[in-house]
Amino acid sequence: MDKIEKTKSRDMIEEKYKWKIDKIYKNNQAFEEDLKKVKNYVSQIGNFSGKFGESTKLLEFYKLDEKASRILEKLLVYAHQRSDEDTGNNEFQILRSKIDSYFSEFSSAEAFFIPEILALPEGTIEREIKELPELKMYEFALNDILKMKPHILSKSEEKLLAGVSDCLEAPGNIFSMLSNADMTFPNITDEDGKKVELTEVKYSNYIKSKNREVRKKAFTTLFNTYGKYKNTFAEALSSSVKNFVFQSKVRKYNNSMESSLMPNDIPVAVYTNLVATINDRLQASMHRYVEIKKKLLNLDELHMYDLYVPIVDVPKEHIEFEDAVKIVKEGLKPLGEDYLKIFQEGIDNGWVDVFENKGKRGGAYSSGCYDTMPYVLLNYNYELNDVSTLAHEMGHSIHSHYSRENQPFIYSDYSLFCAEVASTTNECLLINHLINKEQNKEKKLYFINQQLEQIRTTVFRQVMFAEFEKVIHESIENGSPLSGDDYCKIWHELNVKYFGKNMVVDKEIDMEWARIPHFYSDFYVYQYATGYSAANSFCNMMLGEEKDAVSKYKGFLKSGSSDYPIEVLKRGGVDMTTPKPLEDTIDTFNKLLDMLEN
Repeated sequence: MDKIEKTKSRDMIEEKYKWKIDKIYKNNQAFEEDLKKVKNYVSQIGNFSGKFGESTKLLEFYKLDEKASRILEKLLVYAHQRSDEDTGNNEFQILRSKIDSYFSEFSSAEAFFIPEILALPEGTIEREIKELPELKMYEFALNDILKMKPHILSKSEEKLLAGVSDCLEAPGNIFSMLSNADMTFPNITDEDGKKVELTEVKYSNYIKSKNREVRKKAFTTLFNTYGKYKNTFAEALSSSVKNFVFQSKVRKYNNSMESSLMPNDIPVAVYTNLVATINDRLQASMHRYVEIKKKLLNLDELHMYDLYVPIVDVPKEHIEFEDAVKIVKEGLKPLGEDYLKIFQEGIDNGWVDVFENKGKRGGAYSSGCYDTMPYVLLNYNYELNDVSTLAHEMGHSIHSHYSRENQPFIYSDYSLFCAEVASTTNECLLINHLINKEQNKEKKLYFINQQLEQIRTTVFRQVMFAEFEKVIHESIENGSPLSGDDYCKIWHELNVKYFGKNMVVDKEIDMEWARIPHFYSDFYVYQYATGYSAANSFCNMMLGEEKDAVSKYKGFLKSGSSDYPIEVLKRGGVDMTTPKPLEDTIDTFNKLLDMLEN
């Protein structure tokens, strides 16, 4: 009888493969001492309410708030990462719960700050900055608050909106409960002829199955089940959009898209140009991809359920973690010796928690704060995909390292618009390296297809999502309500447009809109496409050995949130207000298609 290999407990993992969380706090007692300290600071914060017109009070508030925030961030990182090491450890779960609930108290304690800044007589902030040179550092942050003044309501109105925030978030919560808790899917037959219960997680595997009947059955079963709840999903999504439209009108924006983009100073044209540029290039890129995939899979008809099946099988490789580090460093050589040195220091000094252990949180992420290491959680499983994940998460962490080393605390984080750029740049550099050095034809084909799929799903697919969002928001804003059938019709027509004549757009796909949680975070998905396009541009500039490309890129990494994201990227050499980064990404896609075809 075969011996079942059990998941190791955490104490069985070698220390060199664990992150060094004890660098934050040696034990829980040290954690509790810092918690007392932060509570003392927070108790003093309320004393500043109503006093920002007095000399020095604004600067004193910022200094005290920073002291409290920096300790609180350390407490949050420690508690969360201890908890993620072993989700079954009650001691760590209590620690996490304690600091999470206290964080809400802290947010409430400083909630007066922005309304009171906005209520100050005009010219007060400018005068205080002139009188106190130390306050100059906060000028960008203060101007960022002041520019929102036309969209801030009276105190009583703001209080009223805050009071109904839970109600306004209800549609997303209903979607989550329906799709994650209440919905169940029928059984299907897997590749081995066994009856298995279909779930969302299992679907992602079955849709890639080499057995066409398996992937077809998974596809039809999943979307027919969603179809039974079409009207409920439609009502939830319409309510979410109506809530967002309502808030944008109340806050005096021209439309809901402007209300989403304007706080980060992103022109609406960035969004609309993104959709227009992709639409202009669909035939020469996406439609061609579908045609080539159909040929390579040797199919008379390409259906929606054939889209994710790999065009070539490559035998699984067993890649030791140390070898993964070498492979990634080879791929990242264009970034220069100092970048590679930081990367290796991170590996050697306890940034990374490498292997799965019993109770450890799944997936991968980058974390940390201003006064800690930029930690990385992995669940390394010796596969090529894990090598790519290492490059991606270290991209986030080294971005954080550069940002925190070069910016004061207040500007040390980077915006959501820029968040995926550094991680994706690393992935682009790595896959380029793997394609160029590979001699084995099948494996080279596999790498080319991997990058094509990443661009297809991160750029073309996300822009299709973004176009859907644009259409449904504009429809509801113009007073035209949408039913479940309307959503299905819009989604069907978008799929026909994006995939072209060589794709059979099966009727089941019409319900796919109901599966996408991001539609409840308005105008969010377009940032996947902009992030990838910016990363591709940085990658091309560095690989093309463009003058100062590497130093400009590192300038971007060092900028944090010291300026608006468009400006931060522009200084790095990438202008997202023009179509060029996206057009360059489509050109990369087309070159990969040439390689695939040849």
